[in-house]
Amino acid sequence: MVESKPKTQKSFKPPQKLPKRPTPERLANIALHHLDRYATSAENLRRVLERRLFKAARHYEDLDLTEAKGWIDAIILRYVDSGLLNDRAYAETRARSLLSRGGSTHKIRMKLLEKGLETDAIDLALEALELEHADPELAAAVTLARRRRLGPYADPAKRTATQDKHLATLARAGFSYDLARRVIEADSPEELEDLLAPEPLTPSTTQKA
Repeated sequence: MVESKPKTQKSFKPPQKLPKRPTPERLANIALHHLDRYATSAENLRRVLERRLFKAARHYEDLDLTEAKGWIDAIILRYVDSGLLNDRAYAETRARSLLSRGGSTHKIRMKLLEKGLETDAIDLALEALELEHADPELAAAVTLARRRRLGPYADPAKRTATQDKHLATLARAGFSYDLARRVIEADSPEELEDLLAPEPLTPSTTQKA
């Protein structure tokens, strides 16, 4: 006698919760909650609020989207004026974070553009990196090589066989071929770390008391 398999019960899905009707106050609270959890740009916060607005609008046909988008404009302006939103500070912080994980300047620029930042804010953020690093692009490439165990950070027995693959990895990350070769073909990690070390101060570069 063949045992019959027990019938699987269909999982019960509760009905989707109806979103609350958007109001200027509710949208402002959503914005504050987002800012409390995430650093963001003015344009990215606008996108967050607009997504919430459009999602709710499907349930409230009498909602005036033009008027509601005006509420969002006013919220963004108010938070910019108060300093809660600061695109320049956000761009610099985000650029610094991406560089610390091995992001090339090209990748950093693309990521900041995705967040809706203006070109001027992005340029200033990249200039700030140049004040913190003698060569930000080299610093990022070495960081990525260290993280991914590329070039001199790889198994010495496999370096020759994996060199082209490692070069391609840096190229895909946005680094130039010349820089990729400089990093991947370095003799040792110490050679790269020495390139990143700040130059020692000499009598000519110090100020007399």
